[in-house]
Amino acid sequence: MENNQSEEIRQTTVNPDTWLKDHGDYLFRYALVRLRDKTVAEELVQETFLAALKGKEQFKGHASERTWLVGILKHKIMDHFRKGTREIPVSSLTSPEDSPEEFFDRNGKWKEQPSHWENDPKETLEKKEFWNTFEACMTGLPGHLSKAFALREIEELESEEICNLLKISSTNLNVSLFRARTRLARCLGKNWFGTSAEGKKV
Repeated sequence: MENNQSEEIRQTTVNPDTWLKDHGDYLFRYALVRLRDKTVAEELVQETFLAALKGKEQFKGHASERTWLVGILKHKIMDHFRKGTREIPVSSLTSPEDSPEEFFDRNGKWKEQPSHWENDPKETLEKKEFWNTFEACMTGLPGHLSKAFALREIEELESEEICNLLKISSTNLNVSLFRARTRLARCLGKNWFGTSAEGKKV
């Protein structure tokens, strides 16, 4: 009797027929932010659905269906990062446009104050419009920069783990993160924090 009840719960929790409709867009956006490549993001989401379909009996209902699918997708993304990675010379990562001198004077003070946060930062991060802008800014980053930033700031992996995953040195990682943060700050400052929700200048 107990086994039958467990099977009924599992069947009502996992419904492959609705995965694409209920979770497809979310998983695609999740992958796109991290991969910066629509084609690869679509492929990995498809692979996620296939893997979930094959392993649906392993789903125990301890987490939501979406959380379970995201976990599978995350492993797919990590595997993708492991493939074809190579060390990038630090010289190719540095650029005058990303230099601290662009933002700070000799005394370490802002040359131009950052845009004012009109709303509470927490509320801003919960806005769908903000994440649309953030995704667009991430898409504009070179591949190696977006990978490093996504793994460190979004997935919150330790630096050593990222270096091993991407096969790069700690110096390379630090430079990549600096450039990614600088470019994202510039992009968000121009396309989000410089305007209000209605699109007017703050």
